[in-house]
Amino acid sequence: MPSLRLALKVDVDTDRGTREGVPNLLADCREFGVPACFLFSLGPDQTGRAITRVFRPGFFQKVSRTSVVKLYGIRTLLNGTLLPAPHIGRRNAAAMQAVRDAGFEVGIHCHNHYRWQDYVQTMPLAEVRAEFGAARAEFRRIFGTEAATAGAPGWQSNARSRAVYDEAGLLYASDTRGGTPFFPRIDGQVFKTLEIPSTLPTFDELMGRPEYPDDQIVPHYLSLLRPDSANVFTLHAEIEGMGRRSLFRALLAAYQQAGVEFIRLDDLARELLANRAAIPVRDQVMAEIDGRSGFVAAQRSGS
Repeated sequence: MPSLRLALKVDVDTDRGTREGVPNLLADCREFGVPACFLFSLGPDQTGRAITRVFRPGFFQKVSRTSVVKLYGIRTLLNGTLLPAPHIGRRNAAAMQAVRDAGFEVGIHCHNHYRWQDYVQTMPLAEVRAEFGAARAEFRRIFGTEAATAGAPGWQSNARSRAVYDEAGLLYASDTRGGTPFFPRIDGQVFKTLEIPSTLPTFDELMGRPEYPDDQIVPHYLSLLRPDSANVFTLHAEIEGMGRRSLFRALLAAYQQAGVEFIRLDDLARELLANRAAIPVRDQVMAEIDGRSGFVAAQRSGS
């Protein structure tokens, strides 16, 4: 029987998540002996400004069922509005370096999470380049090297951000949801940076829904693993590393008991790129997915 392979990708969105959630997840991954890729938000934490998303279809329902205030904390939800926006990279360089020093993969989530997630679809190329360039510069300051990977906030990606990734010479990116690894094609243009999608739902897409009570979430995740390709699970420092840490630990234990093989995303990327000609080209589109408000980047099936 083919082995079940799983890669963990940690999106770190906020100052508090970097300060509290990241050390917790680092400790848990080390205890269970599993690798993970930590993608950091590196600039100002303006989480409070995301309240404008309340006008998007489905956003209020998601906020209500996931207890956002409890998970993120009042202080975080006021950052960038009633409270100053703390600069994540300047305040938390030591916590980020500890992840790298422990042997884990590190990369870029963004410079300004709110700005990328809410505005990248309308930014001109020069603005996208400047935004990602600011993240690259802060990453170099903290880690002393260029980032080899990036994963966009809210899975917000387009031709301009793909062009900027190509300019950065990334090993791979992880900006999309669903499907198998591919080279993205947008409006007929094929981009050279390998895309490795997240294949599993996130905790916040399931939490609070009557069909997914807490005691059914772990079995549900186990049922979703596919033996024919690598599975990728995106977690959040603010959720699995803080408010739902015990549930995440239960999931790790269940995965290990099921014999799941944990793999590094950069190792998977190198494995795939060793046979570059076999990697398919797929159209990248914006699509709705179950449990998440708005549209996210995905590959068009059959493209």
